Amino acid sequence: MPTILVAEDEKDIRELIAFTLRFGGFEVEEAANGIEAVEKARKLRPDLIILDVRMPKKTGYEACQELKETEETKDIPIVFLSAKGQKTEIIEGMKLGAVDYIIKPFEAELLPEQMAEILKETTRHKK
Repeated sequence: MPTILVAEDEKDIRELIAFTLRFGGFEVEEAANGIEAVEKARKLRPDLIILDVRMPKKTGYEACQELKETEETKDIPIVFLSAKGQKTEIIEGMKLGAVDYIIKPFEAELLPEQMAEILKETTRHKK
């Protein structure tokens, strides 16, 4: 069962994402800020990471950059989650190495299918 790390500072949103992904058949770990996300990613080595862009202590962009610069986490696919959908922000996130960018509000019930598709695609590219 694939593991997804969900880093989101808003507890209600984090719990909704975690519940939906668990219901969709994933193991889920949670982080409340960017520093915790990086620490948990290094320790757990999840199959995929969902990072909120605006988080305390370390932004999603900073966390992504740090994870992509670290040998043991550089290949973990990262999906950004943000209320800000400006083109420049999306481009910035993709330049940092994200594989997707989800804009809030989003349809939670579609997340398991979206994440399964991303995992399938990233696994295919690794072979």
